[in-house]
Amino acid sequence: MSLFCLLWIPLFYFFWRSISPGKEGGLWALPLGCATAVFQFFYGPLVAPGGFGFSRWMSGFVDIVCLPVLVPLVVYLLLVALRAFSAAVDFTGFALLWLIPLSLFRSIDWNPARSPLMLVLVPVLWTALAVGIAFFNRCVSRRSRWYVIIPFALGIAALPFLAATSWWAFFSHQTVMGFLLFFASIIPMTISVILKFISR
Repeated sequence: MSLFCLLWIPLFYFFWRSISPGKEGGLWALPLGCATAVFQFFYGPLVAPGGFGFSRWMSGFVDIVCLPVLVPLVVYLLLVALRAFSAAVDFTGFALLWLIPLSLFRSIDWNPARSPLMLVLVPVLWTALAVGIAFFNRCVSRRSRWYVIIPFALGIAALPFLAATSWWAFFSHQTVMGFLLFFASIIPMTISVILKFISR
């Protein structure tokens, strides 16, 4: 399982590049991802986890599932605003490159517990967020009608909530809810990958 956590992100990155020719991930992401992984190694969790309630969900949202993908999103938007690179740089590739050092660190950090929840589910949820957020963003940028934009914008806001709650449900042994929210979380990623294959 630790091998899955280590290899899933880089393998999916190369897969994504193969179906997105001409799209680059932005090489700045790799050293920035290394810096983030080093920070997490020395600083530890930002939110102290509690039992099975809201504090545990918040811990999962901030330290485990969502913030690792939302931070590169914010940095990506900042770099685009500062014209450090073009908006044509693919956010999915940028986020996946950012996550490679973190996946290496987590494969070591989480290995003693040997939990599929951490070593298998979390990397897949990271990927679902990186691909899904970019998918919704492309849908918003290509539409001009407010009644079309609003649902996709809500999708961007809802996706991290669904992913974090899926992780929390599995952690709380609410398996049915966990699977339902997991499948809801990966739907945008699945649609995006299918559309990439069709448009090749």
